[in-house]
Amino acid sequence: MYPKKFEDLITAFQQLPGVGHKTAERYAFETINWSKEKQEEFLEGLKALSTGIETCHICGNLSEGDLCPVCQDETRDSSTICVVQSPKDIAAMESIQEYKGVYHVLNGVIDTSKGILPEDLRLSSLLQRVERGNVEEVILALDPTVEGETTSLYIETLLKDKTHVTRLAYGIPVGGHLDYTDSLTLLRAFQGRK
Repeated sequence: MYPKKFEDLITAFQQLPGVGHKTAERYAFETINWSKEKQEEFLEGLKALSTGIETCHICGNLSEGDLCPVCQDETRDSSTICVVQSPKDIAAMESIQEYKGVYHVLNGVIDTSKGILPEDLRLSSLLQRVERGNVEEVILALDPTVEGETTSLYIETLLKDKTHVTRLAYGIPVGGHLDYTDSLTLLRAFQGRK
């Protein structure tokens, strides 16, 4: 029904997670109506994925060179490492403007149902960072899912007797109701009470 190049654009948008055919079609129509300048700006952003965005060789965060902005910042406390699943989690942590340590990105969590095992994650580089010394605390900031819990337990075992390992507290969200809270969240909130 559409020209082949337009169909190709729809197919390209469908590669994004959670984007079905109708949403991809809507995106394609939106972009075709953009000005040439806006289309070029969008294309430049996509080109940066293959030519300008790299991975920090220390922590695994996104960077524009060997080191990400956090690892370049000499005022950060390198004795505290916050372990996260992906670079987008770093943005969430930074938004609270409270954490002053450094990060370590695992690029996933252990998920045997998907064939993701410990050796598929950036665990060896985390262990190397801890074994080099100067790391007083590793904070596990992984999602409170079965896979996140499994990964956290694995890391705790891996780092046992090497450094102090802590986890983010779990709790009931502001505006939440006890009767709608699942039992695991309620248990964690009770255990982490202050």
